[in-house]
Amino acid sequence: MPLIGVIFYFKISPKYLPQDIIYAKIISLLILTIVLPILLYFLLKTLGKVNSIELETTKERIIPLSINCLVILLVLQRVISNHQITELYYFFLGILISTLTCLVLAIVKFKASIHMIGVSGLFMFFIALSIHFSININGLLALMSIVIGAIATSRLHINAHTYKELILGFFVGLIPQLMLINYWL
Repeated sequence: MPLIGVIFYFKISPKYLPQDIIYAKIISLLILTIVLPILLYFLLKTLGKVNSIELETTKERIIPLSINCLVILLVLQRVISNHQITELYYFFLGILISTLTCLVLAIVKFKASIHMIGVSGLFMFFIALSIHFSININGLLALMSIVIGAIATSRLHINAHTYKELILGFFVGLIPQLMLINYWL
């Protein structure tokens, strides 16, 4: 989800950034938010720390979420600076807050839906960007609403989560993005 948000930002942003910098940011984020987590998953599976990609128990979620927090901190420190791309900096700060919240919930033995956290945070970021840049993306927002419903329905259908876990996941993703809007909007 973070990579989708970054690509969307660069596609609609009226701010000028050289193409080389845009490509470098996207490639760095591709490596840090997709390739590295996949490799770390296989390492954790080999070490016996996780049983499956679903991370079915709260105990299995603690190490991957902790690693994800470190990766997001690395992104905030090295890839997305507050002075160069403020909107993306606060987007990733919101992701960090959501991940930390999910980690705390896992520690206290509550399993929030990470799928809902990701998609609702992205949805709020899209809304904020549409307001910030004064662009009409109502079609995309409607599509995102359908996607959120489809994800929630599919998670319920396969008995991966309860209603409470989905609703909590939705708000854990949405609220940090909403709170941080004041700093960049």
